[in-house]
Amino acid sequence: MSDSRSTVSIKVPATSANIGPGFDVVGLSLSLYLTLTVKFGPPSTSSVKITYSGEGAYEVPLNPYRNLTTRVALYVLRCNNHRSFPPELVSIHADNQIPFGRGLGSSGAAVIAGVLLGNTLGQLSLSRERILDYALMVERHPDNVTAALVGGFVGSYLRELDPVASEAAQVPLSEVLPEYPPDAREEWGLSPPVPPSGIGHFVRFGWSSAIKAVAIIPRFELSTAKAREVLPTEYSRKDLVFNMQRLAVLTTALGQSPPDPELIYEAMKDRVHQPYRKLLIPGLPEVTSSLTPQSHPGLLGICLSGAGPTILALATHNFEAIAEAARAIFAKENIQVDWKLLEVVGGSQCYPLEAN
Repeated sequence: MSDSRSTVSIKVPATSANIGPGFDVVGLSLSLYLTLTVKFGPPSTSSVKITYSGEGAYEVPLNPYRNLTTRVALYVLRCNNHRSFPPELVSIHADNQIPFGRGLGSSGAAVIAGVLLGNTLGQLSLSRERILDYALMVERHPDNVTAALVGGFVGSYLRELDPVASEAAQVPLSEVLPEYPPDAREEWGLSPPVPPSGIGHFVRFGWSSAIKAVAIIPRFELSTAKAREVLPTEYSRKDLVFNMQRLAVLTTALGQSPPDPELIYEAMKDRVHQPYRKLLIPGLPEVTSSLTPQSHPGLLGICLSGAGPTILALATHNFEAIAEAARAIFAKENIQVDWKLLEVVGGSQCYPLEAN
């Protein structure tokens, strides 16, 4: 085993999807991280040791056949003719800064970390595009995982595939990541569905360095599945045109310097998902309508982060005043919040660590 593989670090950022009108289309990578420290040593028959710190440390399973990140890694390995984790793998420590169930891409980060882990363990040298294929077999929506992988302000879509590839990309998630039984060993589930090539495509937009993200994080979780259940199956042409007009403007406006508050505030409005999620997030309508660039100089726009309940305020200054105003609104609903000032950052990284 070479020294360069004695310890490897995998670092994946948090993400915020939708950014107002870009439902299931755009995402931002933000400066909270899921970091894996992967240690190698002499070959051994012992099971890999998993440890975890930070957000969710008491909720995450540490069995490699039940932990999401290691299950994804095993999926990638088995798709590439590796039956199990390599015998040189000693331990994986995950340190997580991304809150669970808050609309900051915790599951997307875990999936990307898993694909990168599988790529590292199998020494597969997968391309970025192929890494995204594997992630989309698990996550199914491209906005969070694409932003987590490539970083910055990203637009993405799922490509229309030919019938055979389309069927392969839509196999049930239970076949991609089966629920391993308690006594699972490496002989169980050896033939997972291999992803077709080119499932997702993306483009990075410009981003003004003057713009920061204020994440206002309520102290309750909201599952993406529950937040999707309240959405309608059909929309009016008027509402769809409303969103498309604003998204077309927003993808350019956030890259301009200096940023235009009046333009961005209006361009971050939405009629596709936020109006329907207001019953799940008390205070949401008031926060997104009463905080404006006029009432709070420095504010550019405000929206739900992903499926929520986190609120994302884009701003150039006056960050604390914006966050405290949102806190006061949530307090009237008896909801406590935390807030963080975040940067828009680059994508995932994988690199060797110096030996101690």
